[in-house]
Amino acid sequence: QVQLVESGGDLVQPGESLRLSCVASGSTFSSYTMGWFRQAPGKDREFVASITWRGISTYYAESVKGRFTISRDNAKNTLYLQMDSLKPDDAAVYYCAATPGVTYTNANVYYTTATNYKYWGQGTQVTVSS
Repeated sequence: QVQLVESGGDLVQPGESLRLSCVASGSTFSSYTMGWFRQAPGKDREFVASITWRGISTYYAESVKGRFTISRDNAKNTLYLQMDSLKPDDAAVYYCAATPGVTYTNANVYYTTATNYKYWGQGTQVTVSS
């Protein structure tokens, strides 16, 4: 069992930056692949970024490549999402999620699919508006 608590959501202007954090407890954080997903009003939850359990591999949605950076600190049981050059389309509730870290040949598909994640946080609101 893993408990996840996100923080760092805020109201920012277009072009500004924000860093989200997700603190995990209850199990061995370093054995889980972690992901960030987001959901805007009236839209489906969508993949943002993920990072494998030792931080060796990262995956990003095309819409955030080059602007967002996912990272993790296994000593602090914490996942991060650095978001730069924010756009109004980035506004959403952001969720962190965890799934047991396993090596897959199709990891780029498996770890970008929400239904493959077992544990979810409650979400943090990001608003991008001038």
